[in-house]
Amino acid sequence: MKSPVHRCRDVEHSRGQSGAGTNYLQADQRIPISKDVITSSSASAMWFIKDACGIMCAVITWLLVFYAEFVVLFVMLLPSKNLTYSIVNGTLFNTLTFLALASHLRAMCTDPGAVPKGNATKEYIESLQLKPGQVVYKCPKCCSIKPDRAHHCSVCKRCIRKMDHHCPWVNNCVGENNQKYFVLFTMYIALISLHVLFMVVFHFLNCFEDDWTKCSSFSPPATVILLILLCFEGLLFLIFTSVMFGTQVHSICTDETGIERLKGETGKWGKMPCWEAMQLAFGGPFSLSWCSPFTGVTCKRTPTEHVEVPLGEIIEEDVIEIPLE
Repeated sequence: MKSPVHRCRDVEHSRGQSGAGTNYLQADQRIPISKDVITSSSASAMWFIKDACGIMCAVITWLLVFYAEFVVLFVMLLPSKNLTYSIVNGTLFNTLTFLALASHLRAMCTDPGAVPKGNATKEYIESLQLKPGQVVYKCPKCCSIKPDRAHHCSVCKRCIRKMDHHCPWVNNCVGENNQKYFVLFTMYIALISLHVLFMVVFHFLNCFEDDWTKCSSFSPPATVILLILLCFEGLLFLIFTSVMFGTQVHSICTDETGIERLKGETGKWGKMPCWEAMQLAFGGPFSLSWCSPFTGVTCKRTPTEHVEVPLGEIIEEDVIEIPLE
């Protein structure tokens, strides 16, 4: 993939005295190294962020889903006299729940595209075989070489390729390698919430026409409270996840991450067409695998292999430019 041009970083552009006879580009003419040049951390390795707030939010997410599961099964479906209604809605709800939790687990335990930590060394830079005019940016926080469109996450304590944002509900960053799973998670939670609201309304209407004691194995007051809480939860999550789903799809189609829009970095690289960006994010041409959290994101435009090189001392400069001569 061609490296985008005219891209500036929000780092300190300081450099010592240049050697005689060496030419450098102006700051707005530098060519940052492509994000495909810097290899990501091992995608197959287990990834888990040890953040107390994120772990608590992830646990709360699962507990809320289990609460919805409890109310749907034991308050609405099992006491229902309509066996077909119970089987159809129970199968649909549990399928969506399973896919939502699987997507959440994949989004939480997948490396979002972390740049190898502490690789900002002279030996590693030389192994990249960069062209004259290209510039290498070092992240002063994690001492890694910062490829184009990568940002440092203070929670993950790593630079993340195409980082959109850090989401505490999945206890992970949403980046290049796990954005698909985050999109699926928000989509399935929104569908679950919509399905729950439909069943709650149907159950209320049905119970108003019948005896409340025959509508649930719980007492009428307990049944009403459980259904009201479920309705509130479903409405809240429907709004929240629908907005997040739309935001993520928009970010993919416009090839702009949330951080890039926030920092005003949009329009500084060659953008991909919407459909091509969707294929890249979801792992290939359109198919049912797009909706599966069990298929990996393997569609790469220019897959590269780099041999591991011995790492030396971390370079002191935050900006290293390959001279023109």
